[in-house]
Parts: sequence; structure tokens; C-alpha cells
Amino acid sequence: MADKTEVVLDRTQVKKAVQALQAFLKTKSTSASLFLDEAQQMSLLFTLWKVPRQAQTIRIPLPHGQRPDTDEVCLFTRDEPNMTSEQTQRFYKRLLEEKGIKNISEIIPYKVLKTEYKPYEAKRRLLGNFDMFLSDDRVRRLLPSHLGKHFYQRKKEPLSVNLQSKHLARDIQRLIQGTNLKVTNKGCCCMARVGHSGMTADEVTENIQAAVQTVVAKLRMKGPVMKLIHLKSQTSVALPIYTSDLSLLTAVKGADKQAQTPKEKGGAAKKKAKQKQTENDTKQTDTAAEGKGVEKKVKKKKAAEEEEEEEEEEIPQLVPIETPSKKPKLEKPLKKKQLEKAPKPAAAKKGTKAQSKLTKKAGKADSKVKRKVPKVK
Repeated sequence: MADKTEVVLDRTQVKKAVQALQAFLKTKSTSASLFLDEAQQMSLLFTLWKVPRQAQTIRIPLPHGQRPDTDEVCLFTRDEPNMTSEQTQRFYKRLLEEKGIKNISEIIPYKVLKTEYKPYEAKRRLLGNFDMFLSDDRVRRLLPSHLGKHFYQRKKEPLSVNLQSKHLARDIQRLIQGTNLKVTNKGCCCMARVGHSGMTADEVTENIQAAVQTVVAKLRMKGPVMKLIHLKSQTSVALPIYTSDLSLLTAVKGADKQAQTPKEKGGAAKKKAKQKQTENDTKQTDTAAEGKGVEKKVKKKKAAEEEEEEEEEEIPQLVPIETPSKKPKLEKPLKKKQLEKAPKPAAAKKGTKAQSKLTKKAGKADSKVKRKVPKVK
């Protein structure tokens, strides 16, 4: 932690950078922005020595409010029992007025969010109408499924507030006028909003100093953390505020080695244990294979001995008795004359048969006529 506190900003250098950025923003301001009195954001760009292992969100309280009065804030509340949505809106408006909170422009109960802001277009309209969103901590876990991914891509996800706390005004004021820094494990750069072009140079410098101190204190990293810090707006070049010494590079490498050495030792021990296990396994497999080979040899010897004994013993063979069987008839060869004779046509055969039948019938009729004897009266 001692290495983290080495980040010391030069106030005069920071103030010069702020003044230069404000002059640039005045020259680049358009007529529309002047007419609407829109203030441009001023942010800090942090560059870390290493990529963090874990993602982290740091809440940074600022001594001077970094949001202009024109920003609109929306509050999501839970549905009070035995109350309609309009009654819950009135209830929480009274609560905020009693606590002296005037920054919140609209209150939306959870039931209204589910019903009226269910379509995609309604969600996009809600996202564009407000600059910041707060939510009751009792319904915070239910909001992502109803809001959609665009709130999180635009970094406008609602911040949770305990509406039952005794210091509600202080908590809401810190959230609205403070800022957040999202540290991801996908890169070494992160950005936090610190002020706007409508603030004075001294107020912006004080916010920058407070933000750097809180970020360095709350980052979950060991060794030197901060490499570079720049001040920029959405349309300007990044102006350097802090640059770390190259001597810290050796400290960073040493911290990396210290973090890696126990892992390497543990990895070497694991490798040795694995090698021993593999050697033992190979030995066991070799002994098992040798035992199997010996068993196979013994079995082969026994089988050969049994075969030899069977060959030595004379086994009586049973011979079947032959029974007399009839001689098979030999087929007579066809005569040459039959082969030479050609088959008669079927029509001729039929004619001969019909003639023979007619002659037979005529003979029978003649015989019957001859046998008739005249009867004597």
C-alpha cells in the first residue's frame, strides 16, 4: 500500500491543464450549445501499470458537484403495499420533500416500469430523457431484465440507494454530485467524470485531487498502480497531469515475479508428483504385463503336455457296419432312331384322333343295328 500513496499531483500543473482545456472548449462551443446552456464534460483518463485481475466499480465523492443543475435524475422505487402507482409516487415525493431533496425530477414505481416501459422504443426514450438513474436497493436486482442492455452500454445503469436510511439527503447528494470509476479486467485504461466546462478552474482541480486519492486507495492491486493520468473532454486531446518514474518499472517486475514464484513452485511440485505417479503407474503396468506373460507361457505348456498325452493314448475308433443297398437303376440311353424321328405337328395328331373316334362310333352303331331282332306278335 505504500507504493500506491506515491502518486502526488502538482497543483499548478493541474490548474494549467484545466485552464487550457476550458479555453479550448470555449472556442469549440457552438451556437446551439450556448443557446441551450449545455456544459461539456471533463474527465480523467487513468492508465494502470497492469491489467486488473478483477473488475471493480469505485464510487468517488467529490467536494464540488460535477453535474450541472440542468441534468435530470430519475428514481425507481418499489411498489408500496395497498397503494396504487400514483399513490406510491405521491408518497415518495413527500418523503423527498421532507428530507430536502430537490435534484430528482421524476419517480417511477416498479409496476409502471414493467407495464408502460415494456416496448423497446419506450426504453430508448426513457434512456434519452434522463442523465442519471437511481433505484431503491430493494428492487435493484429486478431492474436489469426490464431495462435492457442499452442502459449498461451507455453507462447509465441505476445506482442503488437505501431510501430507509436516516441520512437519505446526504447519500443521494453524494451519488448525484459524485462520480464512478469502472475498472475492467479487459484493459489497463479507465475513465471517470470529474467536472464540466461551467465550473471554475479551482473547483475542477480540487475534484481531480480528491478523485485521484480515492482511486489509488480503493484499487484492489498490489505494488505500483498508476502509470499515467490525463485530463480530457469528449472532443479534445488528452492533456497529461501525472507521469510515473521509470524506476517503478523494476518494482512492477519484481512484484510480478513474487506473485509468480509461489505459483511456479507449486506448479513444479505438482509436476514432480505427476511424474512420480506416472512412473509408479508404468511400473505397475510392467509388472502386470510380466505376470500376464508368465501365466500365458504356463497355460501354453499345459496345453502342449495335454496334447502329447492324448496322442500317446490309443483311442478305440468305432467303424460303422456297411449295409447292403439296392443297386441304382441305370438310365437307358435313348435310341438313335427315336432321336432321329421328328415330332409330328399337333394339328395332324388331332385330326387322326378325331377320325379314329368317328370310326369307333360308326362301328358301335352298326353293331347295335345288327343285333336288333324283330318282335313276334
